[in-house]
Amino acid sequence: MNHKSMSLAKPEANSLSIKQKIAVALGVMGLLIFALAIFNTNFPNKTLFLSLSIGLIALGTILFANDAYSKKLEGIKNDGVWFKSLSSRGILGWITGVLLTSFYIVLYFFPEYLGLTGNGEPNTGLISLFDPLSYLLSGNPATQWFVYGTLYTLAILVFGYKFMLKYGHNRYEQLRTASVMFFQLGLAFLIPEFMSRLNTSPDYNLPYYDLKSIWPLNYYLFDSWSVNGLLSSGTLGLMMLIFGVLSIFVISPILTYKYGKRWYCSWVCGCGALAETAGDSFRHLSNKKLSAWKLERWLIHSVLVFSVIMTTAVIYSYLGSDPNKFWLTRSTFLWGVGILLTLVFATVMIFKRQELAKDARYGAIGYFVVIAALFAMHYTGTSDKIFLIKSSSLRAAYGLYIGSIFSGVIGTGFYPIFGNRVWCRFGCPFAAILGLQQRMFSKFRITTNGGQCISCGNCSTYCEMGIDVRAYAQKGENIVRSSCVGCGICAAVCPRGVLKLENDGMKDRINSNEILLGNDVDLMDLLNNK
Repeated sequence: MNHKSMSLAKPEANSLSIKQKIAVALGVMGLLIFALAIFNTNFPNKTLFLSLSIGLIALGTILFANDAYSKKLEGIKNDGVWFKSLSSRGILGWITGVLLTSFYIVLYFFPEYLGLTGNGEPNTGLISLFDPLSYLLSGNPATQWFVYGTLYTLAILVFGYKFMLKYGHNRYEQLRTASVMFFQLGLAFLIPEFMSRLNTSPDYNLPYYDLKSIWPLNYYLFDSWSVNGLLSSGTLGLMMLIFGVLSIFVISPILTYKYGKRWYCSWVCGCGALAETAGDSFRHLSNKKLSAWKLERWLIHSVLVFSVIMTTAVIYSYLGSDPNKFWLTRSTFLWGVGILLTLVFATVMIFKRQELAKDARYGAIGYFVVIAALFAMHYTGTSDKIFLIKSSSLRAAYGLYIGSIFSGVIGTGFYPIFGNRVWCRFGCPFAAILGLQQRMFSKFRITTNGGQCISCGNCSTYCEMGIDVRAYAQKGENIVRSSCVGCGICAAVCPRGVLKLENDGMKDRINSNEILLGNDVDLMDLLNNK
């Protein structure tokens, strides 16, 4: 057979095997059942066809992964990613991106097209196909969120299996993948459904949400309906509210100090779980340009500032002004937020400015923007308006822009175009908080052995966060970046063992000055100081 390609990489060798084609056919058959359900096909036994569709998708993915990776030798397994249309922004990549984006738009804004009905009428279409599973778990008919949660969890489980086969030689990758699979299945999917069953009792009015989600990801934690629901659900509700607050101010900083932001972004988070498993094939598409890094720093911290202001506005909207009715009045709350932010800002500027370097000025801008917003809130807030806008509209806008458009439509729908961590890199406000903590006081860093680096570029290519890892490795510089999620893929794909994920002391963790090429360094003095 004649091939026109002159590539030494032999792109024709990346065609699917017979087993892989069978596996793809099984997966497509499972998706076809979903497609038929969307068009209101009347299945005689919804339980059977739902089980069949999920089973075919899972079986097809498992068979494909087994044939692709189980018989390969240990090591890097990213053969031909730039030759495949799906993973190189080809036609299949764009089609997949458009389909994913369209699905998210319909899911968030037009759920009636998926079969969601109101006024107690039975569901139709795709959502009705999931009714049997929803009744089994929660006792309620399915909603578009249940359908989404089921498909989301299915994707993490089956592609997590594929990921574990692909990186079977790396214990760290296997452990963290098993971790995200466990947290997604248990805390994000099953337990919230069981909590919904508790609400059938008059003693409980628990809000439905992902238990591992921490503010500002669960931006609704401090909304009035959520707080009232938790406080009216006895000891369990109060414990959940206390745990939510402690997660923000105590648990998260301690874990980030010990392990870096990877403890959440790569071991717990559902967004990270989907990115690492289903999005693994697209990690090399992240933009490594300096301009992308500059955009990332401005955008993600702007979202954080927006989240702080909106959360403050949401709480402010349902507080009163009479201290005789409740001690926490609107003015007291605003003063508390302002004092807390001022203490954090002053502490960082006094003790940790060196770690932030030039980014300190951006932190100052963010601080003054929030303080200005607090003053504006105080002088423009009324019983039903904040910033001269209805408080209900503000809450809706917050959920729309952060919870829907950015995290869902853009964050996941654009996997095949911009890489698998678009949301985590550019939009996640919790990642911004963890990143600041990681940069300022975390023991975690990625150490490099510059003398062993051969500049192959694998580490930079497969960094999903767009970090030019090779530039650090060539200089032997520790990697302490706010955006690094500690996924460890850079170390896994390094053929020379140059990179190592470590937790160590705070001294010399940021060592950029002493190893820059061309510096006049006294090597003996440097050695003695070690």
